[in-house]
Amino acid sequence: MSRLKKPASPLRYFNSSPEVIRLVVMMYVRFPLSLRNVEGL
Repeated sequence: MSRLKKPASPLRYFNSSPEVIRLVVMMYVRFPLSLRNVEGL
């Protein structure tokens, strides 16, 4: 029987925790910052 390798994490090159990266991605999707939105702020 061959041992199955665990797939490499796509977050392995980041120095932050996976929870922080997920939060940032969620906020990026939820609050798009186009130039018009930034001007409105």
